[in-house]
Amino acid sequence: MADSPVPLLRAHARHAPWNARGLASHATAVVDAAAMRPTNAAARAAPSARAVRFYVANGLLDRPEGTGTAATYGYRHLLQLLLIKIRQREGQTLDKIKAEMHELTGDSLERRVATSLGPALGAGADVVAAKDREVTEGVWRRVQVADGIEVHVRDDSPASSENAVVAIREAVRAALGRADIR
Repeated sequence: MADSPVPLLRAHARHAPWNARGLASHATAVVDAAAMRPTNAAARAAPSARAVRFYVANGLLDRPEGTGTAATYGYRHLLQLLLIKIRQREGQTLDKIKAEMHELTGDSLERRVATSLGPALGAGADVVAAKDREVTEGVWRRVQVADGIEVHVRDDSPASSENAVVAIREAVRAALGRADIR
């Protein structure tokens, strides 16, 4: 095992970016591996996509890149979400956590989370990554663009809505610039 848990925590960055559900799922896997349970009865051990959006709206998590279903979350969001769960486990309120969150730089946030989760990161990092891949692999849909050309869209992607799929198909067709393939 490495001397510091920080590199083990950084290994989770390779799974970013996530949508809200993917971020919540990845954080849940880490929380489960660490057997973290909040002492605050109002808090849940596992974050949900809804909780992620709530935390963003209330200033506990940084705003994601993009908006709506196209919003994506990165490694810093994962660190922030894990810190929320760590501090809830320690009995802190969301107001107290929010105040602390604004004082933490990226390095101190990362060190705080890594130190709190150290043993779990070493023991469960591979399992967490495997669980996360299962969630993000999902079900893929094949979209015929033209003869011999298709686009693959994962069902849990923001681009899987019917309108988005039609727009993607038409954009690819336009990029090909051939009327005869329509």
